[in-house]
Amino acid sequence: MAATSSSSGGCVFERRLAKLTGASRSVRVKTQGEPLYVLSLERYGRDPDFGVHFPDSISMSDSLFDATITDGDCKIRVSLDPSLNRLVHRNTLRCGSVVRNVMFSARDCGEGDSRTFHICSLDVDALSSKDAALCALSSMDVASLAWMGSEPSLVPLRARRSTYLPLWNNHDFTGDMWRETPPDTGEEGSEDELVDDGQPIVSLAELRRRFLSGSRRPRGALCVRIFHKSRLMYYGKSEQSCECPYKAELQVGDGSLTVCVVLWNTMCLDWYRCLQPGQVLRLSRYRVKESYSSRSGHDSEPNIEISLNSRNPTADVAIVPVQHVSPEWSLPDVPHNFLSRQELLCCPLGSICDVIGVVVFVGRQERVRSTDGRRSELEEYRWLQLQDGTSDQPMIIKLFSTSQPDIQSRIQPMALVVCTRLKLIRSTVGRTTTFEYLTNTPLTQVYCTGTASRPVMPYRGLRPVRKFLQWLKQVDEASMLDRVVIGGHFSYPPLPVSMQSFVDSRQGDAGLISGGEMKLQCERLHYRERRRFAIQCTVTAACYHGREDSGRVRYSDPPSAQLSPRVARQREGPEPFRTPAKRKLLFSTSTPISSCRKRLAPPPQQASAGEDPENEFSLFDGAMEFLIGEEEENDDEDEEEFSTPPTSPMSSRLGLTRIAMETLPRSFCYERRHVQAAAVGMQTNSFQKLLPHRELESFSPAPCYTGYFTLTVRALSDGLLLDVLFIPANPGNYHWMPLPFTHDNTWDSVLSHGGFSPHAPPPSPADLIATATQLTNQRLVCVLEVCALGGDKVELILNRAFPLRS
Repeated sequence: MAATSSSSGGCVFERRLAKLTGASRSVRVKTQGEPLYVLSLERYGRDPDFGVHFPDSISMSDSLFDATITDGDCKIRVSLDPSLNRLVHRNTLRCGSVVRNVMFSARDCGEGDSRTFHICSLDVDALSSKDAALCALSSMDVASLAWMGSEPSLVPLRARRSTYLPLWNNHDFTGDMWRETPPDTGEEGSEDELVDDGQPIVSLAELRRRFLSGSRRPRGALCVRIFHKSRLMYYGKSEQSCECPYKAELQVGDGSLTVCVVLWNTMCLDWYRCLQPGQVLRLSRYRVKESYSSRSGHDSEPNIEISLNSRNPTADVAIVPVQHVSPEWSLPDVPHNFLSRQELLCCPLGSICDVIGVVVFVGRQERVRSTDGRRSELEEYRWLQLQDGTSDQPMIIKLFSTSQPDIQSRIQPMALVVCTRLKLIRSTVGRTTTFEYLTNTPLTQVYCTGTASRPVMPYRGLRPVRKFLQWLKQVDEASMLDRVVIGGHFSYPPLPVSMQSFVDSRQGDAGLISGGEMKLQCERLHYRERRRFAIQCTVTAACYHGREDSGRVRYSDPPSAQLSPRVARQREGPEPFRTPAKRKLLFSTSTPISSCRKRLAPPPQQASAGEDPENEFSLFDGAMEFLIGEEEENDDEDEEEFSTPPTSPMSSRLGLTRIAMETLPRSFCYERRHVQAAAVGMQTNSFQKLLPHRELESFSPAPCYTGYFTLTVRALSDGLLLDVLFIPANPGNYHWMPLPFTHDNTWDSVLSHGGFSPHAPPPSPADLIATATQLTNQRLVCVLEVCALGGDKVELILNRAFPLRS
């Protein structure tokens, strides 16, 4: 982007940035109190030129960021100094932020005399109203705002990379450079041109034989069917100069052999989104080498892999239309191994399977840090629960990134989902109780009704799929819709119920941490990063917040107790242990069942502006996508603030005193399902997607949520005070599922089991608060689930608290 004057006279950029044109690199200008708005944030990986661009930076981050900002008159695209990365990592600086006191400099692009702008420092205006900022942005015609100077290119400003990375993981694709249609598409050739391009067709087995016998030059074209497709792999490193460091793998076969085809670098840009399992490919000008699994000793016999490169030589790839697939090729069908929820109980650990079910729970997106030996990166995931009619228990899936981020981000309750190539994980609690869940393999694929995608679905005619669709005809949709849940905190599998079992599950190391170290670790967490900590504590106060306390109506003095190490003393107040007469029990043992009907009118909830609500919904109508591939057809609530109390030399505190909006599970609203799916997701990277993300507060908490406890605990190591949320598991609820163990529902038992006994009526909140003195002077090992919700908000959820016996 050349730094020329904007035609819109009098704008902030015109006044402040004009002096940077032609100035030396050391010149900087700073805006004053004028508000600037962030329209987009884009991330990319460093390259070896990092030291040239940022010689004074000590940042160890592998990421750089570009931003688009506006003053309301025009917009510019700028790079951000690595010293600002932490603000993005914590989601303090984000799309929609208001920034002031921005320090600009100009940087050479390295191409002629062209220069771009760079932000050295800024202040995020956290005190301004978020709604006011959004209102200001909404009043602008952002799409028609003029660029200051010429429109910038779509490549990163401070590294020789050809594409941007997703904001929150390295495995999804993002941007218009990833083609949805094959490159160089023109008029379709004749059948002879597609099937016979002058090269004889060679089988994979024959190609392998030639390669292992020493003939390194491949001869002949390959005609193969795609069986599986891997998720995208980004291998860029700061010391490598590759502009497009991507690869993706396809498992293909032709009846004689199954091999791996690897797309490298720009071949991923051209072909990754276009290729789907079930398609038939004709490949020529490829390379052959020994497979990675053979080189690493994982194969019992040597095998080959096919490399498709953009040069040396340039691979020739063509998708063969179904009508042009010759029976003489004898191509096998895509293999599937569909298992029901009931069948999973008998499967050995590590089994690979496919599943189909109707979604009854979609969790919020979170991130966990993984390490590959050289570096660590954050992996994005979300929990799903599916029902298939073969068991009362749902199939639970921990779904990481796949090759279909556009589908994954739109998975909603009441949709039908197929997940292929999942791996069975089993966890044991106690001596005999086991819990199963499924998670990704590198080749996992996802299909979800209602996403308007058109993948090849060869499993439509399989018996397990047909059997599931027959069950679906009998489902009482109204009853199911009353129970489905979207968003909120979810933890699985359950932890053990004793300190000894917990230590044993961690190979003898409880992993205890001091309060100060835990606070330091929490301050280093990135947005939506989740970790688990164990810390020794004592409880100093307990408070109960009912369902009403999480919405517009709050208790003026919720039932609570202050615990003293000397004398158990309850906080004074009007009727401290009596909840309102119309208060529901903390947990209900049954769920109201609506009248049965096969056609379901959605609840009378007003649709957002721009929504096209549908008046009828049927699970079986959605199922027809599997059979015939049909196409899918601002509130005034006060903003709730969550902050950490200021630290003083005499005291320190961490956590939230009230539950965050992101923690609450929500009732599913079919009319506004697309807005709701965006609202429970992670922070977006562009203004166009921002407004639905702000709608989370407009959706009601799910019926399974009836209230929570806040416990103030003090770290025994150094006196750090922690405000932790305790959401007990309750019978009849699969969002927080109780363990099948009987206990006496005392505080010790409830905290060590994570919830109430499923074999006895749960105590009322007032009764529990009244007996909170049982915790006085108790030394506990508290297992906390910690998640950074953005900015300074750190959610602390109490998973277990084990009493330490003297």
